[in-house]
Amino acid sequence: MNKKVKKNQFSFEHKNEALLPLRLFYRRTAKHLLIGFAIIFLSLMLGVIGYHFLEEFNWTDSLLNASMILGGMGPVGELKTDSGKIFASMYALFSGIVFLITVGIIIAPTVHRFLHKLHIDEKSKE
Repeated sequence: MNKKVKKNQFSFEHKNEALLPLRLFYRRTAKHLLIGFAIIFLSLMLGVIGYHFLEEFNWTDSLLNASMILGGMGPVGELKTDSGKIFASMYALFSGIVFLITVGIIIAPTVHRFLHKLHIDEKSKE
């Protein structure tokens, strides 16, 4: 029984398949970049909304604080409420995880292509 596995749009080529043409590789990389930026944008909006409603910061200060935490720098404004402090600590942990996941998503096509190319070169030497 030889079943063909239907690939979804995010699957990578198998090690026995040919290297993806450069044009399609660039398209895949662009998709992953867009996904990464979307994750960052949604995470930033979560932080902005949290700071605005829990700490009652204005929208600009909420954006600044969310950006600084998401970027790994730490909060700028003084947190006055317990709920705001809990939110800030949870958002900081969330931001660290989001950063790692987003970097993985963005570099996945390049790393996969590099490893796939090494595998092809290794097979051609045999």
